[in-house]
Amino acid sequence: MPIDKRAHEPLTVGGGWLSLLRHYLAFIAVANLLWEILQLPLYTIWAEGTPAEIAFAVMHCTAGDLLIAIASLVAGLIVAGDRTWPTRRFWAVAAVTVMLGVAYTVFSEWLNLVVRKSWAYSDLMPIVPVIGTGLSPLMQWIAIPLGSLLLARRFAPAGTVSWKRSMARKPI
Repeated sequence: MPIDKRAHEPLTVGGGWLSLLRHYLAFIAVANLLWEILQLPLYTIWAEGTPAEIAFAVMHCTAGDLLIAIASLVAGLIVAGDRTWPTRRFWAVAAVTVMLGVAYTVFSEWLNLVVRKSWAYSDLMPIVPVIGTGLSPLMQWIAIPLGSLLLARRFAPAGTVSWKRSMARKPI
């Protein structure tokens, strides 16, 4: 197998990865804020909480979502990335990022529902069998990180991400 000499060349220009990271964080923050608001009826706080409690819960959960997203992406970059990311290894980093977000969500939902009893699902929340986690938070940590990474990559400044090279079939 011939060695691709470009594998060790930085493919980003002018801090393209930093621009992508900034876009990712902006998208993830807005998307999680909207998701937290839209899924409120799936939790008992919607019917039992005061407006102030609901507003605090939305902001608290959105801030936590942002911290989880940052930690998951950093871990994904450490485990699966290289210095040419996002041009290369984009999907490997995305997969690790989503898996870590989902794993933390399953743990956090169990901890806060069962152990701490910090919150409760309403009758409207679909529950995923076996793991007992609500479908909405699970889907949140699949759709939002993946969508945010794709959007961030799409909006990265011209010349920072080579779509042709990043979409080419390469081993992960």
